[in-house]
Formats: sequence, C-alpha cells, structure tokens
Amino acid sequence: MRMRHFIFSSIHITLLTLMIAPVQAEDPAYIAGTNPAERPANAPVVTEVKKDAAWYSAALTGVEQPYPASLRFMENQGNWYSPFTHAGMLGPYDIRGWHKSD
Repeated sequence: MRMRHFIFSSIHITLLTLMIAPVQAEDPAYIAGTNPAERPANAPVVTEVKKDAAWYSAALTGVEQPYPASLRFMENQGNWYSPFTHAGMLGPYDIRGWHKSD
C-alpha cells in the first residue's frame, strides 16, 4: 500500500513538473543596485514636483515673514529628503516650534 502511494505521488510530481512551461519576460525586470554607476533606460523619471500652499505652509513652520532670501532654495526643492521640511529635535532645540502643543 505504501509503495503504491509513493509511485502515485511520484508520477503526479513528475507530470506537474513537466507541465510547467518556462516563463520568460520580454524585457528583464530592473533590479536596483545591480549596476549603481548606470541608470537603466527604463527607470522611472520624475518630471514634475507639485508643491501647493499646504506644502509651503508646513515647510515654513516657525519662520516669520518677511521670509529671508536664503529660503529661495525651496523653489528648487524636489521630492528628496530635506531636514528643513521635517520636525527635528525636542525641547530647547526646537527653535521653529514644530513640537509645541497649543
């Protein structure tokens, strides 16, 4: 009885293995980091960054008008991380008031 189950299972596994056709994509998928010095041709490209009034309001938290000319860098700020647009340390180091509760 055990031998019959073993043979039956072996036949099924063999048939299932033979029925699976190899699947190959036309274009290989891009895997980040395989060649860091080269940007692949099919990699996505950011063409526009939308910064609405809410973004500017949050970015200018704790800065009083008239805004200094040194903040003009925000006009060219993309979607990358900038410590200027995120809350920093607590307590006496929170000079822009990001963490104060009203």
